[in-house]
Amino acid sequence: MKRGFGFKPPADVAQAAQEGLELRSKFHRGGTVVGIARGKQLAGRRTVSAVDIKHMYAYFARHEVDKKGKNWSNKEKPSNGRIAWLLWGGEPGRRWATKLRNDMKEQEKKK
Repeated sequence: MKRGFGFKPPADVAQAAQEGLELRSKFHRGGTVVGIARGKQLAGRRTVSAVDIKHMYAYFARHEVDKKGKNWSNKEKPSNGRIAWLLWGGEPGRRWATKLRNDMKEQEKKK
């Protein structure tokens, strides 16, 4: 991928990240400094680089296990993992990053 080339986050990814930012603000927990920055980037629909997409893909692969944690689905008291997952774009972010990462891998194979 060329430097400077990027991808605009879809609306559903931005919405999930915004939800994560709101939950983090409400509960004062969940997500790291990097996750908060990613949440702001996605919620603002700011351009995401190819490197960022690879980081998102890796995040979701590493944290898939968090879905099995206590309070993952609890709307009243969501787990830290759930809040962090949303900061990274939630399920829409996982699907988007996976598709783009796979597309990039295919492009690399063709070179």
